[in-house]
Amino acid sequence: MTLTDPLDAKGPLGATAPAPPAVPTGSPTPVFVSLKLALLRNGLRQSSGRRAAYLTSLVMAMLFAVLQLLGLVLLRGTNHVDALVTLLTAVLALGWAVMPLFFPGGDETLDPTRLVMLPLRPRSLITALLVSSLIGIGPLFTLTLAAGSAIAVAHGAAAAVAAVLAVVLTVLVCVALARAFATANTRLLTSRKGRDLAVLSGLFVAIGAQFVNLGAQQLGGKDGLSVLEPAAAVLRWVPPAAAVDAVQGVSDGAYGVAAAQFALTVAALALLMWWWRSTLTHLMTTPDASTIQAAAPRERRSSGAADTPDASGPFARLLPSGRTGTVLLRTLRYAVRDPKTKSAWVTSLGVGLLLPFITAAQGNGSIYWACWASGMLGMLMYNQFGQDSSAFWMVAQTISSPRDAYLELRGRALALLLVAVPYVAVVVLGCAAVLKNWPAAPEALGIALALLGSMLATGALTSVLAPYSIPQDSGYKNVVPAQAGIAWISIFGGIIVGSALCAPVLGLTIWLHVSGAHGLLWVVFPLGAVYGAAIAEAGMRVAAPRVAARLPEILAAVSKG
Repeated sequence: MTLTDPLDAKGPLGATAPAPPAVPTGSPTPVFVSLKLALLRNGLRQSSGRRAAYLTSLVMAMLFAVLQLLGLVLLRGTNHVDALVTLLTAVLALGWAVMPLFFPGGDETLDPTRLVMLPLRPRSLITALLVSSLIGIGPLFTLTLAAGSAIAVAHGAAAAVAAVLAVVLTVLVCVALARAFATANTRLLTSRKGRDLAVLSGLFVAIGAQFVNLGAQQLGGKDGLSVLEPAAAVLRWVPPAAAVDAVQGVSDGAYGVAAAQFALTVAALALLMWWWRSTLTHLMTTPDASTIQAAAPRERRSSGAADTPDASGPFARLLPSGRTGTVLLRTLRYAVRDPKTKSAWVTSLGVGLLLPFITAAQGNGSIYWACWASGMLGMLMYNQFGQDSSAFWMVAQTISSPRDAYLELRGRALALLLVAVPYVAVVVLGCAAVLKNWPAAPEALGIALALLGSMLATGALTSVLAPYSIPQDSGYKNVVPAQAGIAWISIFGGIIVGSALCAPVLGLTIWLHVSGAHGLLWVVFPLGAVYGAAIAEAGMRVAAPRVAARLPEILAAVSKG
């Protein structure tokens, strides 16, 4: 018997089997660039709305970039301009690092796990990804800003050459920073927590804009750009700001310092590329939780142990017994786990803290601005049943009397008060410390607590009289289209009525000021706390019978999303 070579095997018709395809040895960079352009082109073809949004964002970004470029060119030769461009470059790099965490859906190529089946080496893969990442609005905006910063501090032929190198290094470091952070947090970005970050991104942008506004006001003072020097003295050694500051060093003849700053930026770029490659290799070769069966203990599965209020740790044992404690714990869990509820909580906490402290830091605020904390958290009591959406039917099945409805409302209000009372106290005391107005703290805290109780009372009533549905899968929309009017009436009507209910405490405070009895202003604190608790209790007792009587109407209203 003669053995034949398998490689010389013949087909059924005597034809030689085809040879396997050759492994590609060329660089994948052109292919990735073509893919990035194809993604942009196909994304624009999906709909006219998406095309209009992209073109609008492109025009606005380029207009802003050109205006910044012209402004930096006009500042050329101005004192302390080097501190300004150093700080701008550092803020730009920070934005590149954190934006993928808040906007993971902005670029379809941020998830490298889509390339796991391609036969690519990590070195060639990160090179191709880095080059393709230079295509887009963000890199173009960064290039314009970096060029303007370099032009503002470049004086002489040597500085012009250094400016070109600084611009290239700045753009590369920013793009590599974004890619490395996105790769290291890919598991987070594709999980529920990543979607929560995207929902909360608007709050972080709003807070950042307020700090930028505060910084711009400081720059408009008599000190001008000199206020940036302390921060610039530190950031000039932090890449990529170090590369831009090196251009100023070359202009001043400090070639040794400039060379050290360029070397530091190059080292940072190399370190980022190494970290990116390491995390990419680990990500591409390690299975995630979706491919591995959870190894839960067999006895736990067989016993059917559930995460019930009675078995949820020592915190649950501190809560009131019965329905009140169960509702309180459920409300707190919604605040932690549900993206829309979490977004509402974090937004209220952030804005309620931001507005008083920003106005106090600007020097034109008042300690009574701390009442914003009460108002923002009090609005969380509005539309309580809309937060449950269509799952409200399970709550409705457990309400058979006004007593059950009252306990339901009381549990939700106590969950809110558990956070709101210490939070409002911290905001009031913080404003008093910033404004150095400690004597006014008791009366401000009393008014804030009275306002909080009034908002809880009106929130309980509007939750039953004007409920509306909150869509769960529609991005930033918090009201279904047909119920926007109901939402506005509920919120603004409740705010007006809640402020009016707080009138007795406000009247007492004004009377004590007008009569000159400043030594008795401290009584506003206990009286305001007692009044707030009483008005909140009264509001829930008035709303409870209406909840029990309107369960079908409430369920129909909150289930439309």
